[in-house]
Amino acid sequence: MVNFTGIITAAGKSSRMIDDMKNMGLPLTTKLTLNFNKGKTIIETTINNVLNADVDECIIVLGHFKEEIKKEILKINDDRIKIVYNDPIGIDLSVSLYNALINSKSKYILAVAGDQSNISTETYQNLINTYFSKIKDNKQNKILTVLRRREIGELNSAEGLGMPFATDKKQLISFLENKNSDLNPILREMFEDDFKFFAIKEKHESELININKYKDYKTFLK
Repeated sequence: MVNFTGIITAAGKSSRMIDDMKNMGLPLTTKLTLNFNKGKTIIETTINNVLNADVDECIIVLGHFKEEIKKEILKINDDRIKIVYNDPIGIDLSVSLYNALINSKSKYILAVAGDQSNISTETYQNLINTYFSKIKDNKQNKILTVLRRREIGELNSAEGLGMPFATDKKQLISFLENKNSDLNPILREMFEDDFKFFAIKEKHESELININKYKDYKTFLK
């Protein structure tokens, strides 16, 4: 039985990055196909870092720029990879996650954003390991482990949280059904339903930087 699925959402518009590219007179493209590390693009790096964690399959959700991103995905030869397409593409993150979850064979999931190439395999593995250590004492599987924003350890709110996180697939599906929203309202609803949230520390400080704008991207190229 498959235990853990890595889910990578790669369906967004890259709006802030593309606005910067327009202002700088650069060729317009999704940020996920920009070169990131050792000749690999942002999306390739993210996928490889997730695959190298303890996942049994890896589902990548595509929407906007699907053909450009698919070309990068196909450079990776790994039979654990599965591509899911949003239809229609103009949906929010909660629906992208739901589309991946209903195609997953696992009991547990690791949810990652496609642009989180700066997060290491070690951190993804830590999310998985911490999750398994916490569910031993939680019969309802109401546990979520997440990369910290501020505090480390058990949290007293879901404020400001997002991906990456690990949790139970069926539990998450129940909160995503019939929703079309950003992720944080979903996480807040889970917290209010007595989920225990545990935040882990990053391996490197740079893992806490979001690659949203071109200046963020340039930070990593340096």
